[in-house]
Amino acid sequence: MALQSAIINVMKQAARKASIRLKRDYGEVDQLQVSQKGPSDFVTAADVRTERILKEELTRARPNFGFLMEEAGEVKGVDPNCRWIVDPIDGTTNFIHGIAHFAICIALEELGQITAGVILDPINEQLFWAEKGQGAFLNDRRIRASARTNFSQSIFATGIPFNGRGTPFDHETSLKEIGAVMSASAGIRRFGSAALDLAYVAAGRFDGFWESGLKPWDIAAGILVVREAGGIVSDLTGQDKMLDTGSIVAANPVLHKPLLDMIFSARN
Repeated sequence: MALQSAIINVMKQAARKASIRLKRDYGEVDQLQVSQKGPSDFVTAADVRTERILKEELTRARPNFGFLMEEAGEVKGVDPNCRWIVDPIDGTTNFIHGIAHFAICIALEELGQITAGVILDPINEQLFWAEKGQGAFLNDRRIRASARTNFSQSIFATGIPFNGRGTPFDHETSLKEIGAVMSASAGIRRFGSAALDLAYVAAGRFDGFWESGLKPWDIAAGILVVREAGGIVSDLTGQDKMLDTGSIVAANPVLHKPLLDMIFSARN
């Protein structure tokens, strides 16, 4: 049994409580109330409800902490040094299309550093979590980034810009990146949830992941989970500014630099 702190317990309990209604909503996806925030960018009643449950549970446990949330935005807390970063459904488009690949994400940011993260895949009951300096876990089992060293035998994941997200230049650049990695690797996957892509890198299922145009709530928890699993994470310039730039490259220690260099070359 993996040892876990009080803060991880709080995060897990909040995610699991929110998932109960979310799974029910998923089972009734045809009846969901769906509105559009923008082209191909959907918000559902389930998004809002899940975020509200998470906020209530986390506030009950730590009333002084602030929030940065996908739907409600930033909420200042009494304690300026601590805030929750919350994505109620990472992979909303999958959710509303009945594709069972989405996650509830919670990260704790303290003094500008992510110190705890939880990514819950409610349909498959897979809970990825990590606390700084304590390792990464899937449910109660320790996980580690892959040990593959041969790029040509490795599988990578990415996100692809879609209608309403990114410019034609961004779309063209993404295709160049994919072409470069595709020609040198064993394959590329595009599953539609950055949080689960990062969790899969941490668990050694993917050997690496890259994407740009992301929000802090998409990647905050995953950054820590990958690092605690022994992986390397940077933005597309190789710096530790993922939450600011919205770009990310994550891989095992051997493949991170080759992947970063390949993407950089494709973009320039």
